[in-house]
Amino acid sequence: MLPRSSAPDTGPRPEPGSFRDPTNRIFYAGEQVLRGLGPSAAEDWQALAASDFFPPLLAAGKVCGTETAEAATMPSAASTGWTTVLRHERIPFVSYPYEWSFAMLRDAALLHLEILRSALPAGFTTKDGSAYNLQWRGANPVFIDVGSFEPARDGEPWAGYRQFCQTMLYPLMLQAHLGIDFQPWLRARIDGVEAGQMRKLFGGTRRFSAGVFKHVHLHDAMQARNAGTSTGQVREQLRVAGFSRELVLAIVRAVDKLVRRLDWQPPASHWSDYQQTCGYSPDDRTRKERFVDAALAEAGRSKLVLDLGSNDGTYARIAARHAGYVVAAESDPAVVDQLYQRLRADQETRILPLVVDLADPSPGGGWRGTERASFATRARADAVLALAVVHHLAIGRNVPLGAVVDWLVGFLASAGRRGRLVVEFVHPQDPMAQRLLANKPAGLFPDYRRDEFERLLGQRCEIIRREELPSGTRTLYVGVPRG
Repeated sequence: MLPRSSAPDTGPRPEPGSFRDPTNRIFYAGEQVLRGLGPSAAEDWQALAASDFFPPLLAAGKVCGTETAEAATMPSAASTGWTTVLRHERIPFVSYPYEWSFAMLRDAALLHLEILRSALPAGFTTKDGSAYNLQWRGANPVFIDVGSFEPARDGEPWAGYRQFCQTMLYPLMLQAHLGIDFQPWLRARIDGVEAGQMRKLFGGTRRFSAGVFKHVHLHDAMQARNAGTSTGQVREQLRVAGFSRELVLAIVRAVDKLVRRLDWQPPASHWSDYQQTCGYSPDDRTRKERFVDAALAEAGRSKLVLDLGSNDGTYARIAARHAGYVVAAESDPAVVDQLYQRLRADQETRILPLVVDLADPSPGGGWRGTERASFATRARADAVLALAVVHHLAIGRNVPLGAVVDWLVGFLASAGRRGRLVVEFVHPQDPMAQRLLANKPAGLFPDYRRDEFERLLGQRCEIIRREELPSGTRTLYVGVPRG
């Protein structure tokens, strides 16, 4: 679950995003992902590990691999101050809900609800309901916040309901009912979309959209009514009113049914049918696929490959032949949604599709800007694919050509013969480049030329291979970063 870093290992390092629950904390010791538990959390873990419902979730991969860490297997400093230390599996790449597509967020929400439906009859609940408690193994969601489990108490409501609404249910409603991409809303507020905001968007007949009246309007009204009441007082009122664990389970089942009903059909776009609109001839496409395959094979097996501007995932799948894991970043949420659903159907666990605007990638966020790491911090790879991307940044988004090259090389974890940048330059006379140039003032990009691109790339990388595609308007390069 740790973003890869080239910083030296100076001992256990706390996870910047793991401080809100004082009873347990995530930290790292070398390649180990550890969780320190205080006295009460350690008791909850012992009960959880001995329960009937939790081991099957672990075995099915629905909860991240977790075991008690023996003192002999970790640095002595790692256990200081903790009653118990757990060791978790390492998630290949950390991503955040504002980088997921609609279907990804819905599947993550359904997994959270499934786990809660398993926990409640066994006498457990989760004290958090945040989308940030889930990560991915390729196209499979996985619950990571083992420290969120605690014994359920009669008379107490679903503690994570508000978080679940704000970070999962409401974003799904925005997209399903209004066709509004939820990613910018979640990126802007780490705590998600509030009921009061939703209520303003769902006035008039919209309030009768599936789930809106109950989970938005009534929820917001209840929050307003109890604004001056303490949590303890609310719990006591519910206990006296006969609020039971069975009622909580019924609520969770109803929310599960609602989430399954929410759907979004992506609108048709140029990028959703890219293979038919991109202008590649069959020979171009075949040569390009062979070039990418050979470049990655020559580098040897990579731990992580970034496919920037992945579109339908054709080259991400080629990269997966030569890598432990591939992150396929694409700016169009509809394209990512389609790719995710194909990967999910294929049970693909090595390719993670993400919604990332390459000209405006996810920044650091949350407390002090470090609670959620930026995409650039997390995306340190052994190989980078940048195919049909440069012209969109340099012409479409007015990014200087040298800055584009610097940015691409910067994703490589280190210089050396194993690192590979596989990049495509679309010549100014190519129809796709001409389409972008048509919307710009004449003469705005005098430096957008193949010779200038090669010069800039050659300053930062040793160009070990180049190939012009049969169309004559696109050239592929393999660069090895200079030391």
